[in-house]
Amino acid sequence: MKYTILFFLVLIIMTGCGNSRPAAAWNVYPESGSEYAQMDMGGMDLLQEGEFDNEPRTQERMIVTSAALELAVEFPDTMPEAMNRIAARFNGYVSQGGTDMAVIRVPEDKLDPAIEAISQLGKVRSRSQFGYDVSDQYRDSEIRLENALKARERYLELLARAENVEAAVMVERELERLNETIELMKGQMNQLEHLSQYATITVSIHERKKPGILGYVGLGLYHSVKWLFVRN
Repeated sequence: MKYTILFFLVLIIMTGCGNSRPAAAWNVYPESGSEYAQMDMGGMDLLQEGEFDNEPRTQERMIVTSAALELAVEFPDTMPEAMNRIAARFNGYVSQGGTDMAVIRVPEDKLDPAIEAISQLGKVRSRSQFGYDVSDQYRDSEIRLENALKARERYLELLARAENVEAAVMVERELERLNETIELMKGQMNQLEHLSQYATITVSIHERKKPGILGYVGLGLYHSVKWLFVRN
């Protein structure tokens, strides 16, 4: 009798375990480095660890070119109009305009002639030119975008097969997050593409002071004295 009761207890426990199944379970894998969650719906894993491609694409280097000029001019008030003319002349545009600073963007192959045109507007006090390699940043955004697009397709499949409202809400929440990620990655990639095609020229504008009559006399004396002590 004792063993019979024990047998039925074990049978009831096994039956209960076999019939119990959670409607939806949400599990995140931080150790995998993935930014996506894994959802188990009736034994089906939506996203598997390492499922998506994380290999960088082979492409040409993407360089963002910039230049900076410090310019002394006689009439700073005329600079905004002058910058608009130069930007239009080289098929570019003014990103920021003013009497003390201007930022224009021109096609990358027009950078040197645009700088030369700006230099004619006054006296160049300083000039620098540099470039930033954003290839890795672009590829990282590209990979994240592709992974987000693949994940969204899988979540849409799961949404169509959701067994209850709770599961559907969880999937829709994840889809909303993925859509935000997709738009963010697209925006970053478009910005990098644009900046690699259009060079940025930042111009610091200063008013060029003219000496008065006494100033010219002082300059003459200075150069005379300098000639007495310093000769090349």
